[in-house]
Amino acid sequence: MTLDDLIDEITTDAEGDHEQLWAFRQAFEDEVPVPTEATIAGQPVTITKFDFDGNERRGLTATCRLPDQTKFEVAACDVLMPPGSKGARYVAAYRKWMGLTPIPKAPRKKTPPPTSHPSMRLAVRSVRGKLALCRDLSDDSDVTLRLERLHEVVPGEIAVVVPTKRTDKPDGVHIQGRVERTFLDAAALGLSPLSLEPRGIWNPKRHYWGEPGDPIEAWARPIIKRGPRPAFEMEQVLPGTDFAVSDYDPIIESSDLRGNGDSAGARKVLMDLCAADLRCLDAQAHLGNMLFDRRPELAIRHYDVGVRIGELTMKPDFEGLLPWGWIDNRPFLRCLYSWALCLWRLERYTEAEETFKRILWLNPTDNQGARFVIKEIRTRIPWKDRSDY
Repeated sequence: MTLDDLIDEITTDAEGDHEQLWAFRQAFEDEVPVPTEATIAGQPVTITKFDFDGNERRGLTATCRLPDQTKFEVAACDVLMPPGSKGARYVAAYRKWMGLTPIPKAPRKKTPPPTSHPSMRLAVRSVRGKLALCRDLSDDSDVTLRLERLHEVVPGEIAVVVPTKRTDKPDGVHIQGRVERTFLDAAALGLSPLSLEPRGIWNPKRHYWGEPGDPIEAWARPIIKRGPRPAFEMEQVLPGTDFAVSDYDPIIESSDLRGNGDSAGARKVLMDLCAADLRCLDAQAHLGNMLFDRRPELAIRHYDVGVRIGELTMKPDFEGLLPWGWIDNRPFLRCLYSWALCLWRLERYTEAEETFKRILWLNPTDNQGARFVIKEIRTRIPWKDRSDY
């Protein structure tokens, strides 16, 4: 069987990139046994899982384990499997489907020059201009990274960096280097999940669905059929804020600064919140908002981080509600809604539709208006800049 035949076999009945990526994910799960040995950029690793989280931009991922048991995630297309193995054949098919060379050349082993340093995995805490404040995941030390360009990394992302210059200073290590790639792994950040406080049972029979006799909209029917579900309020983190002592709100301060034309000052307030605690989801939401109009492909990275950190709180089988009426749920819902808008704007329609459905299940009151947006996404109407979105 040729690679083209294998691709056809895997993607049969799968329409569009999203469904075909799920088909590849299932094929890897069924046909490629794990754990299995492989190499990444010449580094021997053990692959423990192939997966697809629904993000077409990332595609299939592979969870890798180094000999020291450190785990990290890479794009599956970057994995080099042993020649002749079943895994190598499926990776080759996936690469060809992506438009890449089916079998990449193995990297030449080079003796690094005396001035080079081992690559580092840095958890980004905050970004100020071209300086990123980070935490070295290998020893939990503070690192300041000088970036080559703006918006190269986002707080909450993990950056794989090859340093070219390293200086030890009293406030920690300062490095210059090349950012090889960034990825999201909220669990690797070592954060305590935000707490969920029970807020009673939500009963769809007591919910307002319109005037008596009005037809129930299609999106609401499965929610009503599911029946009563528990409601929760997610912990909101605003570092350095104590509303029992003062009414100072850094998010409002940032919004006021931006409204007065001081975008740099507004961004600094938000970045300081991230540096203090990456679980400040509202900081991510507002950082994304500052980029949404001009650079949705950058804005989505902030919303994505906010969603992933919030999801640390929820188990995969979470079926509860996060009602908008409980105000501490709003930062997570803002991140999720804005992330969905970016997906729509970037024409990732299937992901956008699924995310808006999720918002309706989490908050059937739909204070954000997801039910109106989802109708246009289903008909593949391109995103438009409208005041009601």
